[in-house]
Amino acid sequence: MSRKVPKHIYLTEDQMPKQWYNLRADMKEAHDPYIHPGKMVPVELDDLTPVFCTELAKQEADNTTRYFDIPEGVQDFYKIFRPSPVIRAYELEKALNTPAKIYYKFEGNNTSGSHKLNSAAAQVYYAKEQGLTSLTTETGAGQWGTALSMACAFYDMPLTVFMVKISSEQKPYRKAIIETFGAHLIPSPSNTTQIGRKILEDHPGTGGSLGCAISEAIEKAVTTPGCRYVLGSVLNQVLLHQSIIGLEAKMQLEMVDEYPDIIIGCAGGGSNLGGIMAPFMQDKLAGTKNPYFIAVEPASCPSMTRGKYAYDFCDTGHVTPLAKMYTLGADFIPSANHAGGLRYHGMSPMISKLYHDGYLDEARAIEQSKVFEAAKFFAKHETILPAPESAHAIRVAIDEAIKCREEGTAKTILFNLTGTGYFDMQAYLDYNAGKMTDYIPTDADLAVGFAGLPKIPGIQE
Repeated sequence: MSRKVPKHIYLTEDQMPKQWYNLRADMKEAHDPYIHPGKMVPVELDDLTPVFCTELAKQEADNTTRYFDIPEGVQDFYKIFRPSPVIRAYELEKALNTPAKIYYKFEGNNTSGSHKLNSAAAQVYYAKEQGLTSLTTETGAGQWGTALSMACAFYDMPLTVFMVKISSEQKPYRKAIIETFGAHLIPSPSNTTQIGRKILEDHPGTGGSLGCAISEAIEKAVTTPGCRYVLGSVLNQVLLHQSIIGLEAKMQLEMVDEYPDIIIGCAGGGSNLGGIMAPFMQDKLAGTKNPYFIAVEPASCPSMTRGKYAYDFCDTGHVTPLAKMYTLGADFIPSANHAGGLRYHGMSPMISKLYHDGYLDEARAIEQSKVFEAAKFFAKHETILPAPESAHAIRVAIDEAIKCREEGTAKTILFNLTGTGYFDMQAYLDYNAGKMTDYIPTDADLAVGFAGLPKIPGIQE
């Protein structure tokens, strides 16, 4: 196999993007507005600032500013672990005997082991600049909690992390890292908040969900002076910060005269997929290129493939603004799936809108055992142990490469490898021992969540 293209494609620090790209500025139609949970009317900026710091609230609501300057204080932090490489998967291509060219953007070269640090740095920086004295958040698999604890340590900001209880039990080493960086971790749902106590009363013994943890983190934020809540996915501000992934990747592929035919990202809340696709989706919206986008989600939590496009609460406690998104219902509690970072009942409103309007071409739901089969195959040939979340994208990249082999087509595939699996070893042990099982919710299971979708007079009856 010819290796005219280097395996690792790097940018220098000076080439790192100095601005984030706001994809909403180029969308044909904006996603539907957030709805206030008490008034049931569209939210205004003043409704967001008690929960988010002011600059982040402005970014959340901005549908027109195409580029936001990355503050120097954030750029300085980025230079610790960015730019990240794009890697040509030569060994994977050879093992698959495919004519496809496979590239992946590798975001796992920092202690958090994920892309989450891109938004964590920005959110903590803005909170510090505003003079806030503490932050709260939720985390599923632990990547976001780890990244945020790192950023808070860097900017000297106290942090409380509500971690999905089943994930905290499956991944105790995530807790160790989060606490090593100085954050306080609480398994969720907990007895430390009113919402947590109510969830435990209604669902005794529950392993929790991201929706539960979000509710607790927001309650803690709004009842603590000088505190705000920060979120690691779903929100517009997060996808804005993660656009640096796609901006770098596009520059790197241009350096070797490549452009992807297929772009793949795992999809839980949307930060992984949104980050890699942003500048390529800009091309598609402008009509200059036509890449094919695939979102990959777990079959155990299939918000895009089996959910409803409807207004719903973003949390289980029903305290967040309502978003128009693909959702399984805020009351849906997913199974104890190892891909904890994808264990969320909804999807980014922006990604949901793009999918609903046909610009995001396809969503696929994959069973857990097939994900780990692909993860193990990838690790053997590319020598990186992937996180279960990112391995969803690997599964579909492999499937698309095999399809190219069968059809004799030499397409260029790009996927986002945004995490390492070093804190997911119990999952790998289970898979290797043949103990891993797949759970796919029945229509009856999903009906429970759908039954709780809110009624909004004049908008959603």
